[in-house]
Amino acid sequence: MEETFVKDSAVRKPKTNKKITWAVLKEQRQLIYMSVPLMAYIILFAYVPIWGWTMAFQDYKPARDFSEQTWVGFKHFEFLFKDESFLQVLRNTLAMSVINMILGFTTAIILALLLNEIKKVVWKRTVQTISYLPHFLSWIIVTGIVATSLASDGIINDILMKLHLIKEPIQWLSEGKYFWGIVGASHVWKEVGWNTIIYLAAMASIDPALYEAADMDGASRYRKMFHVTLPGIKPTIIILLIMQVGHILEAGFEVQYLLGNGLVVDWSQTIDIFVLKYGLAQGNYSLATAAGIFKTVVSVTLLLIANGVAKRLGEERLL
Repeated sequence: MEETFVKDSAVRKPKTNKKITWAVLKEQRQLIYMSVPLMAYIILFAYVPIWGWTMAFQDYKPARDFSEQTWVGFKHFEFLFKDESFLQVLRNTLAMSVINMILGFTTAIILALLLNEIKKVVWKRTVQTISYLPHFLSWIIVTGIVATSLASDGIINDILMKLHLIKEPIQWLSEGKYFWGIVGASHVWKEVGWNTIIYLAAMASIDPALYEAADMDGASRYRKMFHVTLPGIKPTIIILLIMQVGHILEAGFEVQYLLGNGLVVDWSQTIDIFVLKYGLAQGNYSLATAAGIFKTVVSVTLLLIANGVAKRLGEERLL
């Protein structure tokens, strides 16, 4: 009897996905009806505007019909990569994006580890609520708070002068060398609490028996953090990091646009501001569209690579 069961188990093949037929579609017609508005939204606002990409290959003039436009091929793309201002914008975008990603990941993981160590639920919930409340503030409000705090008579200069760390107020928003750090710190303050939620959820799924075994071995709280908690959330960290790589050119727009000024323009402009500048301010829609296409192509390529890496990591875990 056991031999027969083993043979049947060995021969039995895994279930394959049900083939999509008209009968299956009819059974799931309610789900199909529900997906129609979503599909219409995606097609209308995500795919139809792709028609506008043709402007990047034309010397686009708004007053002319499509058939009257002059086609110039990759002229605007060639200009982009020869233009020093665009290369500077690309440098700023990559630098601020990497800074935001590194600071965002490290601070969120550290805060999640510390919150996980708080035993009193009331204190834990209080700290967590206070930390993620800034997420619900708009960047207009956040940049206003940042600008006021960093003013010559702001609280930051007052604290540093009272601690005798500086002798006179620093013009934080007037020197480019400080701008990337200010943007990174602003993102951390606004998003760190919100980013900890997913890590705390991952920590909640760790087997408590692992902590009990660590206690029996005499492990301290810090050793349990490094040898139990961190390895337990490692898959979550890897997946989120891979997903973030796909948005490496998403350094932001609002904070750079609102905090930037003529004195730090060489450090504050991103690709999004570049597109706004040439597309609306100067009316060079073709060049702005070419810059937008470059950003989209790089993002999609990185997303495909990240998806492939995530899939391979998942297959290795199953093996």
